[in-house]
Amino acid sequence: MTAVIFDRVEKIYTGARGSLKALDGVSFQIEPGEFFGLLGPNGAGKTTLISVLAGLARASAGRVSVMGHDVVTDYASARKALGIVPQELVFDPFFSVRETLVIQSGYFGVRNNGAWIDELLAGLGLADKARANMRQLSGGMKRRVLVAQALVHRPPVIVLDEPTAGVDVELRQTLWHFVSRLNKEGHTVLLTTHYLEEAEALCSRIAMLKRGRIVALDRTDNLLAGTASTMLRFKTDQALPADVAAQARVTGRSVQLQARHAEEVEGLLKRLREAGVRVEDLEIGRADLEDVFLEIMQNPAHAEVDGNGLPASASPAANSGVHA
Repeated sequence: MTAVIFDRVEKIYTGARGSLKALDGVSFQIEPGEFFGLLGPNGAGKTTLISVLAGLARASAGRVSVMGHDVVTDYASARKALGIVPQELVFDPFFSVRETLVIQSGYFGVRNNGAWIDELLAGLGLADKARANMRQLSGGMKRRVLVAQALVHRPPVIVLDEPTAGVDVELRQTLWHFVSRLNKEGHTVLLTTHYLEEAEALCSRIAMLKRGRIVALDRTDNLLAGTASTMLRFKTDQALPADVAAQARVTGRSVQLQARHAEEVEGLLKRLREAGVRVEDLEIGRADLEDVFLEIMQNPAHAEVDGNGLPASASPAANSGVHA
């Protein structure tokens, strides 16, 4: 049984200023046990897609299912199969951490859940905060409680919507250690994040959204192999020549340049020497997921792809009018 299915999902918001198509025919599947990444710039439609999956928004067209349960016609079963960690810090200020988890268990009809709650508290570094009121917790600790709430009913599918946004390194490590353990035990994980190094390290397969459409869908290693294999990285205090600056990614003193072969690396270094640019901390390495992401998002040649990772115009479904 497929864990999650998005089938030709559309979402149109209508207001006084007209309509906005936030999702435009999104189709892909997530298999049981996958650690799947959903990436895209702000406004690409990631949160809208998660809201449709969670039943918080109704798709204008298309179908979504979780563990075989349609999120509209079989909402209760679909929602029970999901554990969702939202972006926002939402909590009830009148209860302790343990009381919050007991109440959350009750929402899903789970009784005698003390042992699992203890395991969640220990695994997420909350054991010493079990009796603390939610109002007393720091932002990072509140984030840990949100994760525990999402997992309290042992859902087969875990959705993490920007779970480490604005949190410290310790929490990130604690969270990924615990979630990776659950994934190895068979739980399916869907992650949205702006920390692309996390997606590269954790996700076996990735979909990229742009303006409500899937523009890339493949295994992470295939996405990395499909872009420039070499990145030239260095620091400088000087202005780059215009032709080099046009292809560079500059962050403060740090510069990254894409090169597809050794001769191109040599040519770039020669151009910098000729322009009198003093280079420090020079590194030559492989492209990472951030490089792939920027190339796909900035390149208009990347077309929409179907649920199999093929360009939509090349897929059998697109040519025949038949949708899987």
